[in-house]
Amino acid sequence: MVPALAVAGELRADGAEVVFAGGERAEVTLVPEAGYELHQLRVQGLSRTNPLKAAKAALMAVGATFSAWRLLGRLKPDAVMGGGGYVAGVVGIAAVLRRIPLVLTEADSHLGVSNRLLARFARAVCLAFPLEGHDGAPFVVTGRPVPDPCTERAAARETFGIGEDDRCVLVFGGSLGARSVNLAAVEGLAGGDFHVLHASGTRDHEMLVERLGDPPPDGYDLRAYIAPFAPALAAADLCVARSGGSVFEVAAHGVPAILVPYPHAAADHQTANARWMVDAGAAVLIRDDELTGQGLRAEVDALLGDPVRLRAMADASAGLARPRAAKDIAAQVTAAAAR
Repeated sequence: MVPALAVAGELRADGAEVVFAGGERAEVTLVPEAGYELHQLRVQGLSRTNPLKAAKAALMAVGATFSAWRLLGRLKPDAVMGGGGYVAGVVGIAAVLRRIPLVLTEADSHLGVSNRLLARFARAVCLAFPLEGHDGAPFVVTGRPVPDPCTERAAARETFGIGEDDRCVLVFGGSLGARSVNLAAVEGLAGGDFHVLHASGTRDHEMLVERLGDPPPDGYDLRAYIAPFAPALAAADLCVARSGGSVFEVAAHGVPAILVPYPHAAADHQTANARWMVDAGAAVLIRDDELTGQGLRAEVDALLGDPVRLRAMADASAGLARPRAAKDIAAQVTAAAAR
């Protein structure tokens, strides 16, 4: 939803009317909160392990496609933008059937199933990363849209109670969190001579509170969730995280990273995302099955103890940023609508 809302904001700023079609996940709250109309469709992802669930999902997709076809007939949009995933798949099919110009966006380092199916019908496919075999029309590398970065580092640090000269390590892993990262951080980073700002997610938070003790070690700030998140990145000298789409938010703030790819991500795309940053000199990669508290602490100490290397990684991270991604994708949508 983060990229879609960023593009929607650019389109709305240019005078376009934007309406969302979605399912029953984060869009239920995020879209109305951003001031957009949301039309919900009953659809779910195809199970790759349970044939009965897969069959049920396929039947739901057929029904959702007809619902999307009727919705587009009623709304009569000038263009449809797909953000990837199963909802975008059924709406994209409906757009093709109604001959409405279609623009696709891909936030990961591989094309998802919906985008592979629909790419041949799209006016443009906006890629977050350069993908081998997908260069030239309709593919265009735009980067992944993210919220505007926070540029007030001093104010951000004051918000989190971090001193001007303190070194800060930010740990995060999504709304639910990343258990292996959470456990390694609590085991290895507590008691260090640096400030730890740890967004654990909701699932593991109580368990981590117990492990840290009451009160927690000095300088260890454990929170279930941080919102808005940009100030946390602005306050950090180094981050420890998974390597999903958040790598573009990390790059937007020019933060060096220790990345632990989620090993079960589709097509192992998180490893590819991490390699993108590692190859640029902006990050260090630790495999999930090799992550330990002791090893993480050693890596953090090594980076924080080498300010020249850390500065070079920060510059490399900032060099990967795509601050115009949302504007460039919005321009593709506007161009498709004009045709």
